Amino acid sequence: MVVIGGGVVGCALARRFALEGAHVALLERAADILDGASKGNSAILHTGFDAPPGTLEAGCIAEGYREYLDIHDRLGLPVIRSGALVIAWTEEQADRLPDLMAQARENGVADVAPLTRSDTLALEPNLADSLKASFRVPGEFLIDAWSAPLAYLLQAIEHGAEVLRRCEVRGGARDGDVWRLETSRGEVSARLVINAAGLRGDLVDEVLLGRRDFTIRPRKGQFIVYDKPAAALAGHILLPVPTAITKGVVVCRTAWGNLLVGPTAEDQEDRERAGLDHETLEALRARGEEILPALQDHDITAIYAGLRPATEFKDYQIRLHDEGHYVTVGGIRSTGLSGALGIAAHVLRMARAAGHGWAPPARTRWPKVPNISTAAPRDCESPGNGGMVCHCEQVTRREIERALSGPLPARSLAGLKRRTRVTMGRCQGFHCSGALAQMTEGAFDTPMAQRD
Repeated sequence: MVVIGGGVVGCALARRFALEGAHVALLERAADILDGASKGNSAILHTGFDAPPGTLEAGCIAEGYREYLDIHDRLGLPVIRSGALVIAWTEEQADRLPDLMAQARENGVADVAPLTRSDTLALEPNLADSLKASFRVPGEFLIDAWSAPLAYLLQAIEHGAEVLRRCEVRGGARDGDVWRLETSRGEVSARLVINAAGLRGDLVDEVLLGRRDFTIRPRKGQFIVYDKPAAALAGHILLPVPTAITKGVVVCRTAWGNLLVGPTAEDQEDRERAGLDHETLEALRARGEEILPALQDHDITAIYAGLRPATEFKDYQIRLHDEGHYVTVGGIRSTGLSGALGIAAHVLRMARAAGHGWAPPARTRWPKVPNISTAAPRDCESPGNGGMVCHCEQVTRREIERALSGPLPARSLAGLKRRTRVTMGRCQGFHCSGALAQMTEGAFDTPMAQRD
């Protein structure tokens, strides 16, 4: 079988089917995995308390959430329990809180609890005192959004999966029971094709099926990252009352010790570039400081933007085609990180129902990814690490060398960043880029000196 797309959903699909005994090939058009929608998100493991009840999205998030908590330790993935507060800043928003709590309970999240204004400020004293009320969702976690899909794919590789990067699907057709895909790296054959191409999912359907059942409408989210001292201002994930369009601006710590404000929600046509806009970022900064006034005294480390593969539909678009030989997994939007494992389990059930079957391996192997979060000791605390290369993010020479080798080596600076966080600290690579260029010579498809 083939999975098209190396985002978090594609990596979870490759893992699930490899663990079932399928011979899996994952095709990614970029130089490295997680180069599309999965490279920019808020790194939260959601309970799905605010998902539309009864939807496929709600079911996949709930199932994915449970599996992540079950497997994270065996894969070396961090989980930082923080809980979330859904905060009402107006009387109108406060009036909506009971309905949102009822929706959470309908989604199986029964431990939500209402809080008065004073209760909320007792938990989070740095919040602006203009808040009206809130409710708490204890089961929301901070996680490492990049190490998780890396771990999924490494486990798939341990069970025989192949990863073809710089492999763009350009055409194909089914010949009997076999799909023959035309790619930039030659023909790839498979009995089952799963399209998890994210921002290009509808285009891949059109190329392979001759039609599309939805249209991707890229939705840009811009983020601001504050320097590490700002993380002390908020213990919980601070959520707004959501609207029909967006979950709204979130303020939360990250698994790497920063504080995040974002995202925005801006529809655009461009599927490739998520440009940064000064006025929008200033408004985002102002909103963050309205929520946590003390942010005015803290420095911004980075700004970035990501694209979410929104469609004209609110729910996930997961469909079986071509007499059971092709599955589309599209429209995953902003909940792909939390829902990925549940999506993979759902698609596996679809494939089985269509008549596909495999012989699972006798033993499951559990490779562990290196920790780059604040949740556990870092490599810089262990002897023989070769010294610090990136002092801002405490990245050692050994961590970089390991990321450039092994079964899935980083093939781009962006891929190396997501594996180690090198150059992502307060100096943004000013001090370590020279040494990094020497260390990565010959490792990247595009050398650091030739980047735009």
